[in-house]
Amino acid sequence: MKIAVVGATGLVGCKMLTLLDEFKIPVDELIPVASAKSAGRKIQFRGVGYTIVEIATALALKPDLALFSAGGELSKEWAPKFVAAGCRVIDNSSAWRMNSDVKLIVPEVNIGELTASDMIIANPNCSTIQMIVALAPLHRKYTVKRLVISTYQSITGTGKEAVEQMEAERAGKSARMVYPHPIDKNCLPHCDVFLENGYTKEEMKLVNETRKIFNDSSIGITATAVRIPVTGGHSESVNVTFEHDFDLQEVRQLIETSPGLVLTDDPATNSYPMPLHSEERNEVFVGRLRRDESWPNTLNMWIVADNLRKGAATNAVQIADYIIRKFF
Repeated sequence: MKIAVVGATGLVGCKMLTLLDEFKIPVDELIPVASAKSAGRKIQFRGVGYTIVEIATALALKPDLALFSAGGELSKEWAPKFVAAGCRVIDNSSAWRMNSDVKLIVPEVNIGELTASDMIIANPNCSTIQMIVALAPLHRKYTVKRLVISTYQSITGTGKEAVEQMEAERAGKSARMVYPHPIDKNCLPHCDVFLENGYTKEEMKLVNETRKIFNDSSIGITATAVRIPVTGGHSESVNVTFEHDFDLQEVRQLIETSPGLVLTDDPATNSYPMPLHSEERNEVFVGRLRRDESWPNTLNMWIVADNLRKGAATNAVQIADYIIRKFF
């Protein structure tokens, strides 16, 4: 099994390497891929040193499977070339998510949709993944009708330079401004670029990807995405209206018994999900469950997950694990 990790030196790429080992994915040969400035460097994987190569070299080495996390433009150009060489691609960018010929996969929800003919598989956006994992068992039982979402997203979702900006601000030093404003001691209601409708791309990803995964374009969805100065993970306040009424105790049981979810919901002991506790965890944490007393059939939820793990690398490696066991 020859596996390429494209974007191996980035925050998500590094986490993918960690998770390939944690999940005990069979890797006979690793092909770490990065830009020209990183090519030639060595990285360690399972005690073996591998030389970082540029993407054209990786293609020539004919990997069986490639995990892409190097941006949408690179993926649009190179993923089809890898497929043409017989390589399956799991892509973490937004390049293929809304392509009608490409499956958008969250393993706990719809991994069974994959077939042997699926050569490019899209990883959803980080904020979409954690919300979908939490909503899926409830959607199956009560049918989601409308979602009002507010996200509180870690700076790690922007990348290494965002972390460097915040750390420099905290140290009173100058750094490259990744954001248009300081991020330390601040909140920016601005994730990704603004669109003509006044929403950001991040907000519209939540709308469009959720509808695609649930295969229901009628779900009403509105979102506000906010960047906050934390590194442990993304948090979401989700107000969900169902087609059918629910029993709150049954909601708790569904969350407790569904794969990938951890119920953390005991206000009496100040127990609720926080990024501080989700960091380096693969699960999605759910709490602050309460009925919306202002609207019928409506539930409030608080959902937290490590955006570099379940929001990106863990989800991709779970897909890789399934593909290897099913199709190789």
